[in-house]
Amino acid sequence: MYIKGHRLKRMKSAGRRLDGSGRALKLLLLLLASLACLLNPGAASAQQQVPELFTHDELVQLYEQQTPPDALQDKLRLLLTTPFVSNAASARGVKPLLPTNAKLGRFLRVVEWNIERGLEYDAIKSAFTDAATFASLIDSTAYPRGSKERKLILQQVAMMQQADVIVLNEVDFGMKRTGYRNVAAELASALRMNYAYGVEFVEVDPIALGIEKFEELSPEDASKLAGEISVDRARYRGLHGTAILSRFPLENVRLEPFKHQPHDWYKDELKSVTPLEAGKRLAGKIAFQEKVRREVRRGGRMMLTAEIADARIPGGRLTIVATHLEDKCKPEGRRKQLEELLARIKETSAPVVVAGDMNTSTQDSTPISAERLLKNRLGSKSFWLKQGLGLLTGIKLPTLLLTGANTYRTQADPTVRSVPLVASNPEAEFFERLKEFRFADGNAFDFRGERERSIDGKDGPLANSNQRGDKGFITTYEVERTISFVGKFKLDWIFVKPPALTEPYAEDEPHRFAPHFGRTLKSLNEGVPDRVSDHPPMLVDLPLGEPQLFKSKKKNTTKRRT
Repeated sequence: MYIKGHRLKRMKSAGRRLDGSGRALKLLLLLLASLACLLNPGAASAQQQVPELFTHDELVQLYEQQTPPDALQDKLRLLLTTPFVSNAASARGVKPLLPTNAKLGRFLRVVEWNIERGLEYDAIKSAFTDAATFASLIDSTAYPRGSKERKLILQQVAMMQQADVIVLNEVDFGMKRTGYRNVAAELASALRMNYAYGVEFVEVDPIALGIEKFEELSPEDASKLAGEISVDRARYRGLHGTAILSRFPLENVRLEPFKHQPHDWYKDELKSVTPLEAGKRLAGKIAFQEKVRREVRRGGRMMLTAEIADARIPGGRLTIVATHLEDKCKPEGRRKQLEELLARIKETSAPVVVAGDMNTSTQDSTPISAERLLKNRLGSKSFWLKQGLGLLTGIKLPTLLLTGANTYRTQADPTVRSVPLVASNPEAEFFERLKEFRFADGNAFDFRGERERSIDGKDGPLANSNQRGDKGFITTYEVERTISFVGKFKLDWIFVKPPALTEPYAEDEPHRFAPHFGRTLKSLNEGVPDRVSDHPPMLVDLPLGEPQLFKSKKKNTTKRRT
């Protein structure tokens, strides 16, 4: 008995020591694994990486305590700098599609899409995988069978299904509004693709956590709303971020938050709710509206970088950078984040694709309707609108300023030159920085716009990579109730560094693996009721060889127009 008891005490003591060092051991192992991938890029083809997640109680702590315990801060820091990575598709034998057409020969297709958290998950999935299922979701009244518009929608679905690389913004993981899905992992599985997922924000707002009491409302209304926001605490993960999906194995995946964060999504959002003045119904209504607009989060804007290796790509490698720049700041804040991104990739000698929602609205916020706001926050607007609580009336959202032709000029084309006092464009410097940037190897981003290499024969800066319309670009975001041209913005972009381009507009330099026929797929996005997302998908094609295109006889005016 004594021997057994003595052994038991020793075992318990050892267990306590292991418990105390467990967190440090996990951290050490994860860091060693990341270092091994950096030192041995070939091993990355089998890379599988899953950082530790928070419990609901820990997430509540992250909301309630401005300075959480050291252990919780370490866990947060690790989650915001360690990407989720899975190359399971390649392990199962999945190969890139690399489709072919007469104009480009064999090419790699890249898609970029802000999927609005993944709220319309079934439509998003079927847009990439199943034309028949997507067809069943199309608004048959607006787009009847046999109509030209319906055919265009399904043609765009077919284009999406040829993508080998996909960049996704606003991707949820474990949020009630998206059914607690791990959206990136589930899409990757459905598309039979590898994926990397970087956490941008940990959602700790009391409404998201399901702990908001709505004390400013009547007991009856507060009870209804509390029931609507309640969450499954075992399934809630509270993650929101950016993903890269690929039919190629993903190597050297890095998640890097920007140092410059012009909006603090924790401190600034906490300040956005006015303290309730007890006994005043008006004050209660204002407090409710402020809580709906508020999003208390831990984290900040970042860049997710991955590499793919394939002998068919010029130079054998491609670097993909997925990012989502800040919207709650002046254009200068986004420019500084761009400069950080460029500094981090300057030494890259391989071709580069930078894609994402750059929030180039020319403003310090992006307008949104009250209905869309509720859908974004909670996944559904129907409950809130049916209640008849009168709480949404007069909700103060970013306003649209009717400033005439210059409003459309800059919102649809934020690349245009700024003319102080006459036609100012606060976003112009962003694109000037990008145009003037040179990688260490002397190469530049492709700003070319050539009629024979763009959709509908458009020219102008970036027309080869981002579709232009009659006036400016085809816009990639609009509020639900636009006023003529007001409320439509070009926010999402694909920028490409080809393997051999020393000047951004050099039409006489090679076009191998340079952007061609950039498209914005608005018909697909608007084909279903309430839209698939508040942003349409975009795509661009990168030819693996030098395309043999018929040269347009009409002189191109790209450079002269900038």
